[in-house]
Amino acid sequence: MSQVERLKEFKKTVRNKFNIYNSLFLNLPYTEGENVGIYIPLLFRQCDAGLKSGKNPTEILDAFFESYTHSGSERERIDLMFRIIQYVERQVVLYDSVEDAAFPKLHVHTDSLSIRDYFQLAKKNKRWEKVSRKLESFSARIVLTAHPTQFYTPAVLDIIAELRALILENRVDDIDTTLQQLGLTSLINRRKPTPLDEAKNIIYTLRHVYYQAVGDLYAYIKNSIGNDAYNNPDIIKLGFWPGGDRDGNPFVTADITRDVADELRTTLMKCYYNDLKQLARKISFRGVQETLQDLIGKVYVVMFDHHKTLSYDEIMGPLQQVRGVLLQEYYGLYLKELDFFMDKVRLFKTHFATLDIRQDHSGHVRTVEAVLKQNGFIRESLSELSPKALTRLLLKEKPAVNPKDYNDPIVSDTLVNIAQLGEIQARNGEDGCNRYIISNSEDIFSVLFVFGLFRWCGWNEKAITFDIIPLFETMKGMDESEAIMQALFDIPQYRAHLQFRGDVQTMMLGFSDGTKDGGYLKANWSIFKTKENLSRVCRRNKIKAIFFDGRGGPPARGGGKTHRFYAAQTKTIANHEIQLTVQGQTITSTYGTVEQFMHNGEQLLTAGLSNTIFGKENEINQANRELIEALSEISYEKYTALKLHDKFMPYLEHRSTLKFYNKANIGSRPGKRGNKEKLELSDLRAISFVGSWSQLKQNVPGYFGIGTALQTLKDQGRLADLKRLYREVPFFQALMLNSMMSLKKSYFELTSYMKKDPEYGAFWNILYQEYLLSKKMLLLVSGTKILMEDESVSRESIKIREDIVLPLLVIQQYALQKLGKDSEFRELYEKIVTRSLYGNINASRNSA
Repeated sequence: MSQVERLKEFKKTVRNKFNIYNSLFLNLPYTEGENVGIYIPLLFRQCDAGLKSGKNPTEILDAFFESYTHSGSERERIDLMFRIIQYVERQVVLYDSVEDAAFPKLHVHTDSLSIRDYFQLAKKNKRWEKVSRKLESFSARIVLTAHPTQFYTPAVLDIIAELRALILENRVDDIDTTLQQLGLTSLINRRKPTPLDEAKNIIYTLRHVYYQAVGDLYAYIKNSIGNDAYNNPDIIKLGFWPGGDRDGNPFVTADITRDVADELRTTLMKCYYNDLKQLARKISFRGVQETLQDLIGKVYVVMFDHHKTLSYDEIMGPLQQVRGVLLQEYYGLYLKELDFFMDKVRLFKTHFATLDIRQDHSGHVRTVEAVLKQNGFIRESLSELSPKALTRLLLKEKPAVNPKDYNDPIVSDTLVNIAQLGEIQARNGEDGCNRYIISNSEDIFSVLFVFGLFRWCGWNEKAITFDIIPLFETMKGMDESEAIMQALFDIPQYRAHLQFRGDVQTMMLGFSDGTKDGGYLKANWSIFKTKENLSRVCRRNKIKAIFFDGRGGPPARGGGKTHRFYAAQTKTIANHEIQLTVQGQTITSTYGTVEQFMHNGEQLLTAGLSNTIFGKENEINQANRELIEALSEISYEKYTALKLHDKFMPYLEHRSTLKFYNKANIGSRPGKRGNKEKLELSDLRAISFVGSWSQLKQNVPGYFGIGTALQTLKDQGRLADLKRLYREVPFFQALMLNSMMSLKKSYFELTSYMKKDPEYGAFWNILYQEYLLSKKMLLLVSGTKILMEDESVSRESIKIREDIVLPLLVIQQYALQKLGKDSEFRELYEKIVTRSLYGNINASRNSA
């Protein structure tokens, strides 16, 4: 369907409905005295016109207070700003609900091909046999993380779900009541969430959305294949980081990891219990009813008592027995319903989602050093050992390990956790926890330290049921990755471990920190080349390479259009599985409803299978590679110069919301690694780094350097080559389209007052000029007239969201300006900045 028709549907089912319900919402009084809702449209118009005319946020808000409100004193104005923020936050929730409710109708008008369409094309192209073989082993793993950009509580998620259902049926009176409930329900955490709180929030989505959605998607795939005997439950897998990811989060302990594993298992049993009860109402026949009731009783016990468990075989055995009796004695009545449930058990087994363990390499360095020191192998430091001697200790020696011997909490907890992982596998099944990821991997010891620690903590080195996964996320790590993996493959003990694990090596690539380190284009091109190198070294050693992509929400953190990204991969990169993290608002915005999960999960699979289906694999010829390489290096130089600018970090510290991320009760993890007094870029979390640029509406990490790179090659007379590159290379086009999304979400008018700042004016102008240049050059190279020209619905959605939060952004900047001066209300202005983060983050849906 044409963009025009899809946009028409969007305006009818999203924009118009939002305007109707928003007018209802704005007239609801939630506080005594004046109705704050009537100020919102007035304030938007003042902000929009004021910024476009060059006024700064202080001028805009002071004029608004004087002209339209009864707030005379500074304290009264502060109170009004807090109430406006609360209204805007709820407008965002309302818009989310309206847009999500419209998804099924908009999906009807999408140009995206379904998996069924792809299968028909494969048969038409006489490639079905090859595709069917691929389907037997192909897999997509969606790994849910707890990064602090999604913080709606279950109570708010329930309201959103209720609003979605009511909006679909246009039940205005009930919508009115639910909007009142929304207005009186707190949207924010009163205290900082614990890792267990974060895990429970995401497990809520697992239970209420993904349990049904994954089952429905698998049934849809089986039906589309047309083979009832199809059996690849691994085709869609769920991973889980909350409670297992202790990288930079001291609050994730061995106890938390165990508790989260229990929570995942017992929640799954509750899902099984509900399904079994429904089955038992239908399968009421003699000879099977007793078997089902006995299983229901056992599931009931283990869903409340985490000390008791049921194995996969203990669940599947009785179901197989019931199935046999249905076929033999009851004409296969309700067999379809039973098979549907049995497929869910095959999908989720007893773990629901695989709990990944992640730790930074520095944590393992501390642990190995402490153990070797305690056992007399070194006096103080690992530097006393040669690489050969250290390798021997890790692979041959077995020093005594007692966590109680160590005062360092990271050391003791690392040892306790590795020792307990076997117990977690015994309770949740091996698939419940079988991956150990090492952040900041830059040498072979990143992997060998973990292998050695497993040995030292009592694991049999010939039967370590864990994949040890290096995470290459820095420029250095990516540059060294091929040599690192070859060195590991050459070590007999590690090669034997891989053989035990099926000759499969999973390697993770970090888009977030890569972009922070090298800039957008350099990071993505480096990751692409790293994947090629790692694919080659694995093929050479007869090892199956699996890539796990650490992708955030926005393009600057590897996000953007996921289907476009994976469909653009070339034949030089191993394509056995798709694995990616889903972070922050992306969990709810892309996979938050059954319909969204079905569509986007399907698109993920078709992206991975597209080359096999069409038989034409993407390639990048040498001339195009050289062109991308040149662009990459020029943009890297530009970005590096920005990072080295003496105002780079001070600008983020004093003119952005960076330091306020840690004050918000959004996530349990600190905003930076370590406890250094001075803020350094290397210690800064990519989330707060990218998020701070997003709050400024400058989105620097998503495009900075690209304009300069394109202009430089254009000046060399290579514009025609650049245009051809954009047309012919899907990988390059995907990157440029994502950058255009970052530019579309930028709004430098918000901070244009900074150009007159005596300290930061020149730095702001550097950012602004690169923004203008990047926009100009990307439009020129792509041959389009406006940003996101071919994505009208996304473009319209962004505009509505940006309009909703514009008053919030102006209030935030107003408060930041006040903090730059002496004020008796300093603490309240800090709270305004912190509070304004929430609505802005949620409105963007992929801001960090």
